[in-house]
Amino acid sequence: MKSADHNEGAHVHSNTESRSRQQKNLRRILLLTGVFMVVEVIAGLFTGSLALLADAGHMLTDVAALSLSAFAMWMAGKPSTPENTYGYHRAEILAAVVNAVVLLFLAIWILYEAYDRFREPTQVLGLPMLLVGLVGLAVNLASMKLLDGHVDESLNVRSAYLEVVSDAISSIGVILGGAIVWMTGWVPIDPLLSVGISLFIVWRTWELLSQAVHVLMEGVPTGVDAREVGRAMADVPGVKGIHDLHIWTITSGLDALSSHVVVPVGEDRDAVLQHLQQLLAEQFGIEHVTLQIVEQGSDRIRIDSQSSRNVIE
Repeated sequence: MKSADHNEGAHVHSNTESRSRQQKNLRRILLLTGVFMVVEVIAGLFTGSLALLADAGHMLTDVAALSLSAFAMWMAGKPSTPENTYGYHRAEILAAVVNAVVLLFLAIWILYEAYDRFREPTQVLGLPMLLVGLVGLAVNLASMKLLDGHVDESLNVRSAYLEVVSDAISSIGVILGGAIVWMTGWVPIDPLLSVGISLFIVWRTWELLSQAVHVLMEGVPTGVDAREVGRAMADVPGVKGIHDLHIWTITSGLDALSSHVVVPVGEDRDAVLQHLQQLLAEQFGIEHVTLQIVEQGSDRIRIDSQSSRNVIE
């Protein structure tokens, strides 16, 4: 048991260090994004570029989203309480949902503004637009580098990374638009690129929103097959049946499972429990496990006589 406790402690320590690095990098990105957002707003008004103003609006949502992500990460690190026994881990998922919704509304606003620009073209200064786009891309690439190693660790960080990637695509659009306007004077490219930026935002954001809502609905974690988990548990020596199996995600990287486990009368319950916990941690990566061991024939649980050893209700 000392080995298990040591491994669990090392796992918690590793998660704490990773979360601390994520928070520091988010604060750095927030500073970079906030400063460049001010520059881009001024440049957008000066050049008359909708693509720049749209990107500045995107930057504004990034500042809000990154602030929300950093706050949610801080909240998730707070200990559990009698009123919140899981702690505040779900704050990260809620932040991801809010970020996704804000991005979708931003995309709608860009589409509306682009429609107006198609109807009434506005003069755009191509060279300043190009230069600002280049600076913006450099900021986005630096931000992506800071988050790159943490994307798979948290849905909240993934949402922040998506914000930065979307900004990078926007900056590339601004660069192309600025170059075309500067060299050819073809102004419609500006709202046209804005439409492309908004559609890209919708496409990438919808996937994020779907994942976050799936977590809030306590769906089975992506990549986990509940039937496969049930069969593997039923194959553990001493297990006669698996009932009332539930698997869900508390927050990114933290899955949970609860189930009734039927064992023969006189079976070593502690041994069965230890084998099940080891199986779930090693084979499926589920370490937060709550199992109720019930002896076969107990009136506290019903066993389907026509089913095999694995019964999932």
